[in-house]
Amino acid sequence: MHPLLEKAQQLKQQLNWSLIFGVSFFLVVIFSLVQVTSGVRQWLVENKDAQIKHLAVLGEPKYTDETAIIKAIKQADLSSFFDLDVTHVQNLVQDLPWVATASVRKQWPDTLQVYVVEHKAVAIWNSDLLLNQSGEVFQASSEGLIEQLPQLYGPEGSEIEAWTAFKQFNDMLSLNNLQLTSLALSERFSWQLWLENGIKLNLGRKEKAKRVQRFIDVYPRMEKRADAQVDVVDLRYDTGLAVSWKLLEEAQLQNKSKA
Repeated sequence: MHPLLEKAQQLKQQLNWSLIFGVSFFLVVIFSLVQVTSGVRQWLVENKDAQIKHLAVLGEPKYTDETAIIKAIKQADLSSFFDLDVTHVQNLVQDLPWVATASVRKQWPDTLQVYVVEHKAVAIWNSDLLLNQSGEVFQASSEGLIEQLPQLYGPEGSEIEAWTAFKQFNDMLSLNNLQLTSLALSERFSWQLWLENGIKLNLGRKEKAKRVQRFIDVYPRMEKRADAQVDVVDLRYDTGLAVSWKLLEEAQLQNKSKA
């Protein structure tokens, strides 16, 4: 046989074997995928009735009882591990008064884990609501709070502005041994402050921080009056201020002289 024909014949045989091997490998892959799919389908059928049997509440909630969290979770349909809507469970838990966020995770074969983060209350808003550290309002009972919170008042929607101003003013005053306990923002955005020692500051609507600093600068001289103490300081002036005094009783005079 001619060498070229012999070489062509060998190449043809090699191509035939490569084709046979490729087709065989493809069929094996297809068969394997069918087997795996069939196995998964069978496994799902066998476990379609798997239920949530264990609830794990994680995190460190202080004001939300674990039984209340579990009760909220059980409002969801826990009869199917696969069909359970974790977003629905998350919303149910986050509807609890003190809960800020909740993350929900299913753990095979029968456990639901719920991680709870509570609001950190920093102030009481308009007497019956609470503010968290982001200045967001939430409704929950203030009973059982460990520390006494400042009272803030203002129009709806002004919560963040009021809390930001409170922090700024309190930082300024605390550097001078004065403590801010309450703040009010009127409908016309006029500011009033109350200090722990009973003094009320009227700041008006503009240059608020500058007027607080003006009070701080002058206050040491106000303290020197022996027969009265400062009641109200009106700082709604471009310069200067007006002071209202309240006279002290005999016992108060003695205490002030001792101080």
